Amino acid sequence: MKQEIKYIPIKDLVLWTENPRDPINKNATDQEVVNKAFIDKLAKWNLSKLAKQMGTYYDFSELPTVVYHGKKPIVYDGNRRIVLGKVEHGLVTIPKKLNFDLPKFPEEIPCNVCTKKIGLENVLRKHGDSGSWSPLERDIFLHKFMGQEKSIFLILDEDTGIISENPKINKRFVKEEVFDNDSLGKLGFSIKNGSLYSLHSDNEGFEILNDLTSKIESNTISTRNNRGKVYEVLDPNNQKKINNNKNKRSHLSKISFRKQEPDDSSNKQTQRTKKKSKELFGGKLFLELGETSNLYRDICDLYNFYITRKDSLSDSFPGLIRMALRLLCESAAKDKRSRMDNYLEKYFDDAKKSLDQDIKTTLSNQNVTKKSIVQLLHTGAHKYQSSSNVEQTLALAIIIGNILTISHGKNNSK
Repeated sequence: MKQEIKYIPIKDLVLWTENPRDPINKNATDQEVVNKAFIDKLAKWNLSKLAKQMGTYYDFSELPTVVYHGKKPIVYDGNRRIVLGKVEHGLVTIPKKLNFDLPKFPEEIPCNVCTKKIGLENVLRKHGDSGSWSPLERDIFLHKFMGQEKSIFLILDEDTGIISENPKINKRFVKEEVFDNDSLGKLGFSIKNGSLYSLHSDNEGFEILNDLTSKIESNTISTRNNRGKVYEVLDPNNQKKINNNKNKRSHLSKISFRKQEPDDSSNKQTQRTKKKSKELFGGKLFLELGETSNLYRDICDLYNFYITRKDSLSDSFPGLIRMALRLLCESAAKDKRSRMDNYLEKYFDDAKKSLDQDIKTTLSNQNVTKKSIVQLLHTGAHKYQSSSNVEQTLALAIIIGNILTISHGKNNSK
């Protein structure tokens, strides 16, 4: 475990844009982070309170956790303190007049410099269960940085925005006892393949969930009142909707609680991209004639079959697509008289360069890397649960599609 204490000038320290407390566009500058911190619409920074707690000077016993990204020292833990230090040294400006006294900061401060793995573990240990993160923030961190599967709570918010738009329901009790599988099932909702499904029309579903949200906010249902009675607390007209739709077939929900906001990119959290139907391989491939091209087309047909009938298929079906992707790579490697691992390694970097930043982020989130791609394909050949991870399979297919375009594309084979 590599950790060392290193003195770093405050001017060189870079604020973490992916801070779970209040993430911002990953390319944002320190100034943009500071603007957001001082406006503090969601009351997550509390810089005046922190300054008062720190006293008149910076205490060296409280070390920021720093991880180097190349030559950049990124502050994984201690961002609030570093914001105050940057303001005190005039390294950034603030959007409004300061109404509290700043502690005195030296120009260089000692930092705990460590690897990314240790940095993330330190952040989770200090904040994961301390109450400084909300349940949703914790779930985002565990999925994005620690490789855990998305929780039901996170999936529900990604698909609807219900928790982000209603902070009063971002509670552990709500996560564990209201928006759990059993309770959602009583309301006519379910989570399948990482998405929200509903027995109701989108308007009906919105009305049911909106009613439940208001009951949580008013404490009609809480740890003390009507515990476990998610159906019983609803208005009678919404109970009637649930009963009337009980025998209907579930469908992918498109319920949205997100509100349109004025465009102010420096002061608001980046909105999630609206969901689009995802194509396998990221779109159509135009490959040279041969067995590999035939297999590619067969896999597309298999995926289309899955998309049109997934309500009636088992959760393990995506594993078949993962296995087929491995077979496709083996066929392509054979065409090049190469082993599959050597073939993928040869073309991976060039294939990745052609992807846009959003897709690269998707690959990173799904742990699809040059080192992991072969193991992920081998996983699909066995009946491991991870092989049924649809999002990861789609990410694999995108990079494989780009590799095939380079190695087997019409008039482009190498």
